[in-house]
Amino acid sequence: MDVSDSALLATLLREAPIGFAFFGTDLCFRRVNRSLARLYGRNGTDHIGRPPSRVWPEPLAERAEAAIRKVLAEDQPLFESDQPISMLKGGGRAGAENGGAEHAGALSQARHWSFSWFPSHDPGGAISGVALIAVDVTERRNSEEAVRRSEERYRSLVQAGAQVVWVTTPTGEIAEDSPEWRWITGQSLEEYLGNGWLDGVHPEDRERVERDWTECVGAGKVFDSRYRVRTKNGSYRHYDVRAVPIERDGKIIEWVGASTDVTAQREAEEMRGRLTEQLSAAALRTARLQQATSMLAEALTVEQVVEVITEVGRSAIGADRSAVALLDPQRLRVRTVNPGGLPDSPGHPGGDIPLDIPSVITLAITTRRPVLVENPDGLRRTFADVADLDLFLSHTDERAWVGMPLLAAGSAIGALRFSFSRPRKITDEERVFLEALAGQCALAVERASLFEREHTTAETLQRSLLPDRLPSVPGIILDARYLPVTRNMEIGGDWYDAFRLPDGRLAVAAGDVMGKGLSAAAGMGRVRNALRALALTDPRPAAVLAGLDRLFTATELDEQVTTVAYLVFDPVSGEGLAGNAGHPPPLLMSRDSPPRLDLGEAGTPLGWASPRQQYVFRLPPGHTAVLYSDGLVENRRRGLHSGFDELVAVAGQAAPAVAEDPAKLLEYLVDRMLTGYEQDDDVTVLVLHVPRRGGKAQAGTPVSSVTAAKTGKA
Repeated sequence: MDVSDSALLATLLREAPIGFAFFGTDLCFRRVNRSLARLYGRNGTDHIGRPPSRVWPEPLAERAEAAIRKVLAEDQPLFESDQPISMLKGGGRAGAENGGAEHAGALSQARHWSFSWFPSHDPGGAISGVALIAVDVTERRNSEEAVRRSEERYRSLVQAGAQVVWVTTPTGEIAEDSPEWRWITGQSLEEYLGNGWLDGVHPEDRERVERDWTECVGAGKVFDSRYRVRTKNGSYRHYDVRAVPIERDGKIIEWVGASTDVTAQREAEEMRGRLTEQLSAAALRTARLQQATSMLAEALTVEQVVEVITEVGRSAIGADRSAVALLDPQRLRVRTVNPGGLPDSPGHPGGDIPLDIPSVITLAITTRRPVLVENPDGLRRTFADVADLDLFLSHTDERAWVGMPLLAAGSAIGALRFSFSRPRKITDEERVFLEALAGQCALAVERASLFEREHTTAETLQRSLLPDRLPSVPGIILDARYLPVTRNMEIGGDWYDAFRLPDGRLAVAAGDVMGKGLSAAAGMGRVRNALRALALTDPRPAAVLAGLDRLFTATELDEQVTTVAYLVFDPVSGEGLAGNAGHPPPLLMSRDSPPRLDLGEAGTPLGWASPRQQYVFRLPPGHTAVLYSDGLVENRRRGLHSGFDELVAVAGQAAPAVAEDPAKLLEYLVDRMLTGYEQDDDVTVLVLHVPRRGGKAQAGTPVSSVTAAKTGKA
């Protein structure tokens, strides 16, 4: 070996990422490279002339010295594929004399190394020492472990399910073992591979299955079938089978299929069609519970909660009837929310009964335990003292019953009731499902009841803050409509108002407090009342809006957004002033010109620092002004500016008889602007119309008209 070769070898040994060391026959280090020396934060010089026991922790040193002795004694290589080694934290150096003892408490999580020990010979053939090559295999081992865990999880998942999973080649031939299939059919691996699985298919089904399978493989489409499979004891089971192609780079690389034993469903279909649906629903209980969770998240009212729970529970366990009853603790009575879920039979309590009347529902509530009655005899034993029990059983088709208490904070708030038209035993799995369903129902009922109370309070507050009737003003016709959103039952902060000022002028306003619920309704009330008070002091729009800004800054949250359009109008001269704080611009209509939006400056919402402006507002005879909230023009499918354009276009299409009749114009605008869209916000519309001279002006809006408008009716 020349000098360059020696230098190259020295460099490789020094810089290589693998560990290298040479030990003499006295077990001491003769050479060690940097990678191995730094295993425990030492320099190479710390190792030379010392045995492993002087520089390595005791467990590793003992294994190393034992391996060196074995190689020296047997003159054969020794391979140790997996050696766990605790690495030194922080790369600090250990004491040279104390080995691992000095830093035993500073060792971190073990890494895994592969040690290869080789005997070294002198020119005469005698053993001169032992060479060690050490490779860190931690990442490879972790990857192998991850693959192994993944395979074990997949295998456990398959074994835990009721399916047989199998894999074929792109041409549809079995190439991998399926122990579950072979356990069912008794086939050997050789009998199963290729197309041997077809030998386990019933002779009457085989030709059809083979034809359909070949067709799907050739076309690359999903395979769906049902056929009978011969088991190892000679009987046949019914299986639903589905296989899908797995593609990579546009080519099918394999097929993965799952065979589900549906024998019970098949036999039930032959005996009774309806029982099939019940058994299928039983297999989907977990999915039903997840479905119930998702649907209950969107249920806002008690009736909606009951609709979800009864449907999910009935379909999951195959019940014929289902009902939910809630307890009135003050009256000690039970009210069935959906009386249609109870049998209409003599001898059965009605939908609103005292708690001391014996029934499946009242027993579940009073005992706070599930009531499971498998058959009529069980019902007789449960309610032995009920005189009308035989009368009830003779007139009802119910033959099994379930009562599940609805518990909230340990107290019963009601019960679920399910019944069957045949004797039925509830399994332990079904009972766990029903208890979970009842728990979800109780939580959802509590939440829905709270929402309904808040909604009712907010709605009552909001309607109480809207005027019961609009003022009677000679020469002016007023009409208004408040249309709350019904999709999610949330009350908003939309409002309108019209009132006479002491000098005879008319003040008209429309506003919107952004948000939903009780807080929005309360905020609307504060703004409306403040506007009235300010207008009676100084009715100029700029002064009123500036006063509202001050009030808003002092009382409302920074993130609250509130808009107001406000105008003061003299019904005699038709002259007035208007101001706008971020509200949609009024719509102006006249028989003599096309409809248009009021071009006055919109301004910023209340509470946003800006000088308040006012502008001249004129409404001559024959003209109409429409104030409205953004719910009329904006929704999820229509932007605000598009809504403005559509409102102007719709108004332009109104017939003269409609345009000059506020009640008809209200109906027309609301119908045309909301048709085809899902209403997702409250809508308020107020129409101010000055009839033409010589026409007969309506003295004022009747009370009944305004009341209907407030309830959202025409």
